[in-house]
Amino acid sequence: MGISWRSSNVDMLVEILLYLTMLTLTITTAFGCYGYLNFTKSAFLEHSKKFNPEDTETKIEGKNCVVTGANSGLGYATAEGLASRGATVYMVCRSKERGEAALSEIVSKTGNQNVHLEVCDLSSVSDIKSFASKLSSKNVPVHVLVNNAGLLEHKQITTSEGFELNFSVNVLGTFTMTELMVPLLEKTAPDARVITVSSGGMYTAPLTTDLQFVNGNFNGAEQYARNKRVQVALTEKWSDLYKGKGISFYSMHPGWAETPGVAKSLPSFNKSLSGKLRTSEEGADTIIWLALQPKEKLVSGAFYFDRAETPKHLMFTATRGTHSLIDPIMDTLRTLSRLSE
Repeated sequence: MGISWRSSNVDMLVEILLYLTMLTLTITTAFGCYGYLNFTKSAFLEHSKKFNPEDTETKIEGKNCVVTGANSGLGYATAEGLASRGATVYMVCRSKERGEAALSEIVSKTGNQNVHLEVCDLSSVSDIKSFASKLSSKNVPVHVLVNNAGLLEHKQITTSEGFELNFSVNVLGTFTMTELMVPLLEKTAPDARVITVSSGGMYTAPLTTDLQFVNGNFNGAEQYARNKRVQVALTEKWSDLYKGKGISFYSMHPGWAETPGVAKSLPSFNKSLSGKLRTSEEGADTIIWLALQPKEKLVSGAFYFDRAETPKHLMFTATRGTHSLIDPIMDTLRTLSRLSE
């Protein structure tokens, strides 16, 4: 009887493992197919046939835009795009040297002198608080906050403040920056808006309260996907939380773009899709579109892709319904960022 009992349990365990393996393969396949059909350069060119060129011709002189991670890739393209339309742009960058080089290029290209570099490490709550305090002391009203800075680090690294590195930039940094900008965003209500750059990778990850990947073997790509799912759920929560303050919140997916970050973090992916990836400008198109559109045409809390609202969940990916965890997650983030102090 004992042998039979153990055998049946082994059989059950094997069945469970096979099921989980098949589920993982199904999710990966569904995402891969969907991504190849929709996220590549050719898809952007096809989708752009329906774009209205006038939507991004608006001039926004006198509006203050804060863009994180603005020295390269999507952040640079966003900062340049907003500067070319007359905005006063605050480029939030970790590296002073790279930030200064990017700022010089943008000023030269756009002729806009109202572009400023703010050196801030988005993995540091302390740095973010210092930046926010500086902007607050100058009483700078913020019309648009673009949470673009992101990181995919494959090794499990702990920051000097004690947080897992991917989480500290993608989630805790985004949360802290947004919360601290709310008073400055309120000054430009009802037109204030926050745009958070997520990723298609979030389609593969349900929301989880294991924010720093304490359980199981650490996987940088999976952690990045989890982080991006949190950003989408946070956007929903912020939209509801601050709907009476005249601030709108949007998350978006830029598609698969060829950026320095992708080349560094996903070299095999970058190489295998060489020639098929979007440019940084194509990836940033929807960010700029969201910054320029009349708010009546947009849905606060929604997820956008190629200038249109798009689903937050794919079939077979088991992510639907997990956003109910956002309340305890937000409580945790508020504690970790020490915003209540």
